[in-house]
Amino acid sequence: MTDLVTVGESMLRLSPPDHQRLEAMDELDVHVAGAESNVAVAAGRLGLDAAWVSKLPDSPLGRRVTSALGTHGVDTDVVWDDDARMGTYYVEMAGKPRGTNVIYDRADSAVTTATADELATDRIAEADAFHTTGITPALSETLRETTADLLELAGDHDTTTVFDVNYRSKLWSPAEARDTLEDLFPDVDVLVVAVRDARSVLDREGDAEEIARGLAEEFDFGVTLVTRGGEGSLALADGEVHEQGVFEADEYDTVGTGDAFVGGFLASWLDGGSVPDALEYGAAAASLKRTIPGDIALVTPEEVERVVESGEQSGISR
Repeated sequence: MTDLVTVGESMLRLSPPDHQRLEAMDELDVHVAGAESNVAVAAGRLGLDAAWVSKLPDSPLGRRVTSALGTHGVDTDVVWDDDARMGTYYVEMAGKPRGTNVIYDRADSAVTTATADELATDRIAEADAFHTTGITPALSETLRETTADLLELAGDHDTTTVFDVNYRSKLWSPAEARDTLEDLFPDVDVLVVAVRDARSVLDREGDAEEIARGLAEEFDFGVTLVTRGGEGSLALADGEVHEQGVFEADEYDTVGTGDAFVGGFLASWLDGGSVPDALEYGAAAASLKRTIPGDIALVTPEEVERVVESGEQSGISR
């Protein structure tokens, strides 16, 4: 039995090296990237039996994705499409005041036509947990139906459902997202939402605890995780609130930090860890990810545990 199955789009991330601007680039670094596959990799590297399910073009670019995920021990179960295209996105890394910019080129990619009937639903039915994000239903009308079908199927088979709102303003409006996501929430056991998204997308007011309690009361989530950026995270479970700060880290690449947090949380929690322990484990995984280029958290359990024990990870390991 698989511990965790994730479903969503993985793309190729293209970015100029050394913080160059895209309009002046001569070369591009290539990474495999996608919120759901990022979570699968992080959780898999930290001890879970993880699988990623999706749809890809039957091409060298599609095979680049599965080979990369397989390198990290993630089992891939993919529908191959002879005529589809590969989704990509460009990242121009920068600090203040310019900020990092993301440019998507993912319209009409293979995954946008994926239906529940063609995906590996048996893997979801037999898994301990199923994870997806709000990015998936934002990509197409078909995927809105598919996401709803998969969450319902998971619930019918007592598979724990984990949903990360993961709002992307370049994909849909707050109002459109809210209408779609709140229709999905009744089939969600564990909700993950950034406090900024709870306010701007879900139209919630108050601090993180008030947001968590309001959402849990309305939708009966088993666990409600609210991330607060530099202020850490908060979880509401069984009526009890748990808070976790961030571990300090030098920032080389922050893209994928939230996915590393979710992957770390699930690696601990699905293995029997308490919610506070899982929050701490997720925070440690997230801090390590910020030091790693690309979207994927190339971390080990030993590294995460060392951060948890010491509160930091620095210096030279000899």
